[in-house]
Amino acid sequence: MLQVMNSGTARQSQSLDSAAGPGLFAGYRPHPSAWDELFDASGQPHPHCRTLVDRLGELRLDEFQQRRAGADLTFTTQGITFSVYSDRRGVEKIFPFDLVPRTVAASEWATLESGLLQRIYALNLFLHDVYHEQRILKEGIIPAELVHGSMGFRKEMIGFEPPKGQYIHVCGTDLVRDPAGRFLVLEDNGRTPSGVSYVLENRLVMKKVFPGLFRSCQVRRVEDYPQRLRDALWSVAPEGAGNPPCLVLLSPGPYNSAYFEHSFLARHMGIELVFGQDLFVHDDRVYLKTTRGPQRVDVIYRRIDDDFLDPEAFRPDSLLGVPGLFRAYRAGNVTLANAVGTGVADDKAIYPFVEDMIRFYLTEEPILSNVPTHICARPKDCAYVLDRLDQLVVKAVNESGGYGMLMGHLAGDAERAEFRDKIRANPRNYIAQPVVTLSACPTWTEEGLAPRHVDLRPYIVTGKASWVLPGGLTRTALVKGSLVVNSSQGGGSKDTWVMENGK
Repeated sequence: MLQVMNSGTARQSQSLDSAAGPGLFAGYRPHPSAWDELFDASGQPHPHCRTLVDRLGELRLDEFQQRRAGADLTFTTQGITFSVYSDRRGVEKIFPFDLVPRTVAASEWATLESGLLQRIYALNLFLHDVYHEQRILKEGIIPAELVHGSMGFRKEMIGFEPPKGQYIHVCGTDLVRDPAGRFLVLEDNGRTPSGVSYVLENRLVMKKVFPGLFRSCQVRRVEDYPQRLRDALWSVAPEGAGNPPCLVLLSPGPYNSAYFEHSFLARHMGIELVFGQDLFVHDDRVYLKTTRGPQRVDVIYRRIDDDFLDPEAFRPDSLLGVPGLFRAYRAGNVTLANAVGTGVADDKAIYPFVEDMIRFYLTEEPILSNVPTHICARPKDCAYVLDRLDQLVVKAVNESGGYGMLMGHLAGDAERAEFRDKIRANPRNYIAQPVVTLSACPTWTEEGLAPRHVDLRPYIVTGKASWVLPGGLTRTALVKGSLVVNSSQGGGSKDTWVMENGK
């Protein structure tokens, strides 16, 4: 078993080579222009992860490779997969996993947690406002045309109060760390955010591969997430619900890219995984078909987009949803998590205003800052973006997974010309941001350990109160120099360790 190295105060003057010894980190060089998640500028471990670096650093490369092989086998046998629809070689892929964890110090996490709770509170107030009084629009804080023109804005929700007044029950907020080590919010995912199953599976695999490491490193737990989510959704059940309420997870089916997660969460929450044909509506109430007869459903954790939820209310050609579901929802007889219409809050053209939402609704300064963003729907912003396409990252506001994006500094003339035409044709559909050099973390490559860029997606669960999962999904680029970390674009993931100590 690995033992902690007793290097004492002499460590402070060691180089990275000598501090790491002949083992895993020998020869590792942090990225020259990115914040390194494990090492400081002098090549020493950050104080909060020194024990981790010491312990991992004792491993010889052949020992590390053996543990990598064990982790890969676990992912294969457990069927931990995701789907890439555009890959002609087959859509099912094992999710790439790197064994070197990404760490967050306790004091840093306290700030992130406070900032995320502040943010989700403001987003829920915003959603209630835009579907009721629309004060933030009337006072000119957010242009009304941006909200009303959002594909996520649902007129059908105007004047409707969801059960317990809650809109976003599960949110995945993407964070990046800039070269100065400051966390910034890249975007909010408030519709059907995915990825949390990989957080839980990554932790399970790490505990199997490094069973003694967690005891010595004091890492906060993530295993409580399924129970926390179940309890939060129970707490927002409508009036007249059972005790406990009947909660189901509604999935589009096994061909969905996140189906592994749907089945994983349903199993670990102890609830039924259902498809549209398993439910029906009678007298504005939702029922589950069972061998014992119909069972009333009180709460639906839905992983289906608004458009496909109910062919009577939205897309009539949808075979994924439940006819009459929205009618039952409007009658107050079932809770949908997340609520219909939350997409307006994670529209990429609305995201730049979240800091203003916090000031408007909470009369507080934002704890977390956004990445500076240019909204192409504004003529001045649009002209700025068109003149600097070679310097910016351009994103389509309704795309995700790294699709519909231009990395201007890496693109060729033809690709930039194509995006220039797209922006001119539909400026509302695009935003642009400066290139942020994401932080990096030691990651195994064909050449050994090397820095690869990472981001972080924490998950905020809200019922009667809000809770932030300690950590989240760290996604890592596997290609040298790439800033695109999405799994659909070839990225992988790491276990995220929120430490019990450290500044």
